Amino acid sequence: MNRTTSPPARGRLIVFEGIDGTGKSTQLRLVADVLRQRGYPVVATREPTDGPYGRRIRGLYANREGCSREEELQLFIADRRDHVDTVLQPALDAGRIILCDRYYLSTAAYQGANGMDVDTILARNRFAPVPDLAILFEAPIALGIERITASRGEHLNDFEKVEGLTRVARIFAALDLPYIRRINAAQPIDTVRDTILALVLPLLPPPSAAN
Repeated sequence: MNRTTSPPARGRLIVFEGIDGTGKSTQLRLVADVLRQRGYPVVATREPTDGPYGRRIRGLYANREGCSREEELQLFIADRRDHVDTVLQPALDAGRIILCDRYYLSTAAYQGANGMDVDTILARNRFAPVPDLAILFEAPIALGIERITASRGEHLNDFEKVEGLTRVARIFAALDLPYIRRINAAQPIDTVRDTILALVLPLLPPPSAAN
C-alpha cells in the first residue's frame, strides 16, 4: 500500500523593523531561542545580507558619497532578490518560521529619508513575499543613539545620523499596512520579548505541523 506524504505547511515570514538602536537584533535572537525551544524550525536571517550585494551595501555605512540614490536603492533591491531566491522562498516552501532583521519596509524608510519616493520603493519590491507580520520597533531616537554609542561602543555610521534617523522615524510612523504591528521598544528587554511572542505565537501552526 502506497502512502502519500502531505507537503509541509507554508512557513511564516516575520520581520523586525525600526530605526537603528531599537533592539531588533537582540529581540530576534531571544524570540528565535524561545521558538526553537518549543520545537519550531526557525530560520534567522537579516538584510542587508552577507552576499555580494549586501557586502557592497555595508561598505556604504562608512561613506555614501560615491553612490547615487538610485544606485543605492538598486543595491538593496538586488540584495533582496538574491535573499528571496536563496533563503526566504525556499524556507517558506519548506514550512520554516523566518525571523528577518530588516526587510523592504526599512528600504522604504531609509531610502525615502534619502529623497526617494516611498510608494515607488514599495512598488519596486512587489516581487518579495509579503510578511505575515512586521513588528515595528518604536523608541526615542536619543535612546537608539545611546544604545549604539554607549552600550555597543560603536560610532554612528552614515545611516545613523540624527537628522536622517528623524526622517526615517517619520516615514515608519506614516506606514499603514495591515501586517504592521507597533511595539514600545523602550520597555525592558523581557517585556519587549513577551510582547513580540504574544504577536507571533497566534500566527504559527502547532510545532509538529511546522516540521
